[in-house]
Amino acid sequence: MATKEATVFIIDIGKSMSEHNGGRNESDLQWAMHYIWDRVTSTVATGRKTAQIGVIALRSDETNHDLSGEEGYQHISILQPISQILMTNLRDLRGLIKSSNTENGDALSALVIAIQMIASHCKKLQYVRQIVLVTNGRGAMDTDDLPDIAKKLLEDSIELLVVGVDFDDLSYGYKEEEKTDLKRENEKILKGLTEQAGGIFGTLAQATEELGMPRVKSTRPVPSYKGPLTLGDTGNYDTALSINVERYPRTMVAAPPSASSFAVKSDSAPDETSAQSSATVVNGDTAPSEGSLAAVNMTRVYQIQDESAPGGKRDVDREELAKGYTYGRKAVPISESEENVTKFETSAGFEIIGFVPAESHQRFTDMSRTNVIIAQKTDEKQYLALSSFIHALHETDSFAVARLVAKENRPPLILILAPSIEPDCECLIDVEIPFAEDIRSYRFPPLDRIITVSGKTLTQHRNLPNDALTRAMDGYVDHMDLSLFDRDEEGNPTEYLPMDETYSPVLHRLHQAIRWRAVHPMEAFPPPPAALTRASNPPEELIKAAKPFLDKVQATGDVKKVPPKQLSRKRARDTIKPLSGLDVDALLHQDPSKRRRVISSENAIPDFKQLLASSEDPNAIADAARQMGARVQEWIERSLGDSGYGRAIEGIRVMREELSEFEEPGLYNEVMRGLKERLMKGELGGDRAEMWWLVRVNRLGLIDRTMSARSEVDEEEAKRFLAAK
Repeated sequence: MATKEATVFIIDIGKSMSEHNGGRNESDLQWAMHYIWDRVTSTVATGRKTAQIGVIALRSDETNHDLSGEEGYQHISILQPISQILMTNLRDLRGLIKSSNTENGDALSALVIAIQMIASHCKKLQYVRQIVLVTNGRGAMDTDDLPDIAKKLLEDSIELLVVGVDFDDLSYGYKEEEKTDLKRENEKILKGLTEQAGGIFGTLAQATEELGMPRVKSTRPVPSYKGPLTLGDTGNYDTALSINVERYPRTMVAAPPSASSFAVKSDSAPDETSAQSSATVVNGDTAPSEGSLAAVNMTRVYQIQDESAPGGKRDVDREELAKGYTYGRKAVPISESEENVTKFETSAGFEIIGFVPAESHQRFTDMSRTNVIIAQKTDEKQYLALSSFIHALHETDSFAVARLVAKENRPPLILILAPSIEPDCECLIDVEIPFAEDIRSYRFPPLDRIITVSGKTLTQHRNLPNDALTRAMDGYVDHMDLSLFDRDEEGNPTEYLPMDETYSPVLHRLHQAIRWRAVHPMEAFPPPPAALTRASNPPEELIKAAKPFLDKVQATGDVKKVPPKQLSRKRARDTIKPLSGLDVDALLHQDPSKRRRVISSENAIPDFKQLLASSEDPNAIADAARQMGARVQEWIERSLGDSGYGRAIEGIRVMREELSEFEEPGLYNEVMRGLKERLMKGELGGDRAEMWWLVRVNRLGLIDRTMSARSEVDEEEAKRFLAAK
């Protein structure tokens, strides 16, 4: 069960909070609200009903609370009673929190009201209670009840957090110059109160600086397996080992929040009263509000080809469907009553198969997230048994191999179990390893030698690094080392990117954007914090220090700049000139205007590409397309069986790609219509239906408008064209 929380924010909105101090471009209140909104929106984002928030305005123009009739409690207003806050409440608060026109209002009286709110709401129930006071300390305070306030905070287990605008904090290293006597005295009072109540006192400068540091969500442990870990046949032998264990995730990918689809309500039903305001209209200046969005439901329709039905398709119910497995070019149906043969029947269990030396485990075979295995929490005997097993693995430098079926009829997993012994925890760490079918074995040429066609091995070659280049690269790598590049608080070398301080930029940036938009519907998004972009690029100081070694690598390896890729369209391209300035065509005595204009059957695809590359006239491009289409038909007609089909499919694919880039979809569509007509009539060497099946499988039909704006073929026509007849 989630922990119940009750937090009350006391926000100073006095007249002095509208001033700009410390050389900032925003007022003290605007600066303070960055911290408040981050705390509040982070709580709202959890969606927990047990995380409840209250908001009090200090030094407000109005007075709104239960003690308003008593002396010393004026100019304090409750803006939000303790409850779960939703996005609509956030935007209401944004409109209420504005600088007032008064300097009257006692911060200690606001604390009393906050304590009363928590006491009446939480009563004697188990709650995590906190009061957050944000103020500039420039209002008068009555300290007569200070000891009683500190005592009450301790009795009710309420944590007090005071965040001051430009408050002095020697531990952080901040000190405000030219401070007034009143503010200096108020800082002293508030600091003494937090010390008496066991709270926290800090300056807003530190609090806002830490906003850029992502907060990692703490997850509640949920076991993925609870049961015996066995070694041997426990059903037939007394000597078999059985330890009751629990398995929990140790690492797991943190997925960013997913978006749902919504539609903007345009009009209400005739019998409904419209609840939309002018702010819900979607235009250039406004955004849809929460109430103007309607959830979208998705429906799925199953259709089959039926010439007798309207449109040639007929809807079928999901119950009428059957599962079929592809077998060659056909589908093999397996009825629902026989589906048990497609599932591997297993029973739940966690069995140790054997043991392997730790050095024999290849880390690149790890396939899954890691999990931690501990003994059953309530049984000391199980703790002792698992501890003995862990120490035995550690002392023999071995890993255990186990078979896991978490639940009945689940696919079995093979795991490697490694011992982990730390001062506060002894456990097994497991990770999934592959079956034979999971491994991808690729053969690549070696990097340190070249094997010639005759079988000779070369260790000295222009494509192999020599000793000088290897030494130069070693120096560059050594000077790009991040392991001790950073400095700690005492100035000692430390790791630049430790794992526990390296955060997912996608995850936290999206959370930041959602929280910002929830409170600021139309304002521009702030830049990502430095903590998220720290790993995006190497540190500038490191790059500067390693620059001489990089230059040495470039000089030793004779590194030259590669000509840039041509990004413009082929129809309006510029010829790339070699860096050497040589005219290759002139050297080879080639006249581009007299290049061969005929596409040969033996070298059709290269000829087709070269002909397009040298063609500027649309008529020449059309001629090349017709020639290439003729070559494809020739390959099909001369094919013995399906021997020429692969070549024809590749020719069609090249035609489709090249003519699409030349924005000539009509030429390709014309060729394909002629090809299909001759195939269906049997004019290309008899029955070539299998060739047309390959065209359909490879989706080489007509180019429609969704693929090219210059196409005159719509999507429906393209689908009909790919039909079998």
